[in-house]
Amino acid sequence: MSDMTPSDPAPLPEIRFLKLLVTLLTATMIVGLIAIVALLVIRLPGQARLPDLPDAITLPEGTTVQAVTFARDYTLVLTDAGSLLVYRPDGTLAKSVPIE
Repeated sequence: MSDMTPSDPAPLPEIRFLKLLVTLLTATMIVGLIAIVALLVIRLPGQARLPDLPDAITLPEGTTVQAVTFARDYTLVLTDAGSLLVYRPDGTLAKSVPIE
């Protein structure tokens, strides 16, 4: 006997709607990922600029360096004696600040 029902019935309208939503979500995620990658490539610098360092810095006798940091116009050196030494770009001592 021949059956009158089709072998592959048409999907319900709700299923077609869900399929459309999944497709739109996938497209949105792909566009968002491309936008994030593009922003990272545009915004991240190629290579960081290093600060201008003095040729030489002379530390006071008996001090050991604990940390060094760089400001716009100065090099700051923290010593184990508890003082912060501020050096000019030419390497001369500008100021010594005791830290308690």
